[in-house]
Formats: sequence, structure tokens, C-alpha cells
Amino acid sequence: MMSQTSTLALPFMGPDVAADYQEAKVVILPIPYEATTTYRRGCEHGPDAILEASQQVEYYDEELDKETCCEVGIYTHEAIADTRSAQVTAEQMLQVTQETVHKLICDDKFVIALGGEHSITTGVVAAYRQAHPNEAFTVVQIDAHGDLRHEYEGSIHNHACIMRRVVDMGLPTVQIGIRAICKEEADLIKEKNLTVFRAREIAANTNWIEKAVASIHTQKVFLTIDLDGIDPTLIPGVGTPEPGGLSWYAITTFLHQVFTKHQVIGCDVMELAPIVDSVVSEFTAAKLVYKLIGYQHI
Repeated sequence: MMSQTSTLALPFMGPDVAADYQEAKVVILPIPYEATTTYRRGCEHGPDAILEASQQVEYYDEELDKETCCEVGIYTHEAIADTRSAQVTAEQMLQVTQETVHKLICDDKFVIALGGEHSITTGVVAAYRQAHPNEAFTVVQIDAHGDLRHEYEGSIHNHACIMRRVVDMGLPTVQIGIRAICKEEADLIKEKNLTVFRAREIAANTNWIEKAVASIHTQKVFLTIDLDGIDPTLIPGVGTPEPGGLSWYAITTFLHQVFTKHQVIGCDVMELAPIVDSVVSEFTAAKLVYKLIGYQHI
């Protein structure tokens, strides 16, 4: 097994509200892994950027009318699979990710993993399958891209293949905000009758949230959020931007409904690639993570 780094991460939302591990209900898990980026590099710096930006997020959530971080213990785990300091193979990343997340689940923690590239999600989802072997759960993906290629650039663990790996696990999926796919992915969607809510359909359909939530047929849900699913005017700092993504209130309203009507068992937020001299992407991502924590504890 690959050793974890010993670097302590900056606590999410700051040291004044950081909880001890035993007391924490939520664990933030930074995974600064980057190996298969195909356009704009830098997502290995995403977790630290989100943690730093979170220091500027208001404790008080005006939507939920509470200071979530003062009511819910949040513990920030040390980084794992850190390609900034060492070479890490995909197999090593997946092993340490699955083992770490599984331990956190067994300790009854609600895990939010921060990437890093989207291929990390394979290890995270594998940990939830291991922890819930006899209980079905749906992987709900917010993303610009289908990520359904069997392999890309010679690797089945490329960031463009993550949802194909999930489909191969036999898990049901719901894809939200998709607006860039290749023909192989389009054919797979038709062949397997996958549930996809495309961005252009969302833009034209005012009741898409109701339909999307109703399309989730299991009580348990795992959320994987690629930040390029959000409109790049809100989060330009991603590796593969696509025009036409979700607005802030579209994504938060959808997420609120998912948490209200289903049991969300875990989340990840992936693919932030910080832009020099701009903090808008990481601040928006940090606020989104805080929303996830708040919705989990309504």
C-alpha cells in the first residue's frame, strides 16, 4: 500500500471551528492527485485552494438560517495520493482512496472528498460499495462531460472514464448537466438506457429538478460533482471548461431536493484547477462544499 502524506491540511472553515476526529460528523478528505489531465493542468492544487478559500466563507448560511459549522463537527483529514510530492500510480491512488474512505465510513463519518482529478471517484465509490454490499445506491453525477469512455489516452483510469467504471460496477446512475460527449458515449447511453439530463434540456425545462429527483430510484445516493458541471462564468478554474453549465441556484436547489428526499451517503467535489490572481472558482467551490454539509444536516 502506498503511504499517505504526513502533511496536515488547513482545516475547512478554519481552526476556530475545526473538530477533533472523534467528535466530528463530517470529514473533509483532500486527494490532490493529478495524472491524466488532458487540457488545463492544476487540479492537484484544487483541494488546498478550496480549504484556503473556505476560511473566507461566512459561518452563517442565510438559506438554512444557521451556522452549520458551529453545529456540525468538521474534521479535515490529511491529504492522500498527493502527486505534488511524489509519483503516484492510478492503482496506488485507488487503493489508498478506497482504504481511507472505507475506514472513515466504518467510523460513521460523512465523507466529502476533494480532488484532484475525477478518476479519484472510482476509489471513493468502491469504498461505499464495500461498506454497503447488500444495499443499492445511485451515483448522481453533476458534470459537463459524460465520462463514459471505456478508456482514454491508453488508460481505463483516465478522468474521462470515471462514470464508465461506475456503470461497470453495476450501480444505477443519474447524470446532470451533460453537454459534451463522444459518439462512443452517446451509443452507450442508448444501449444501456442511462438516465441523462442534458444541459440544453435543463435550460428549456423549468421542472427539470422535479423530474431529475424523481428519476433516482434508490433511497441511498452518492453525489459526485465535477465543477465543470457548473457554468464557467461562475467557476472558470477547471481543467476542461464547457459553456452552458448549471447556475448557482439551479445546482443548490437540485442538491437541496436530493438531500431532502434521499439519504446521501457521501460526496466528492472534483476538478478545481485554480487560476492565478483569481479566487472566484475556489471560493464558489468552498461555498458549495459548505452547502453540502448544511443540506446533510437539515
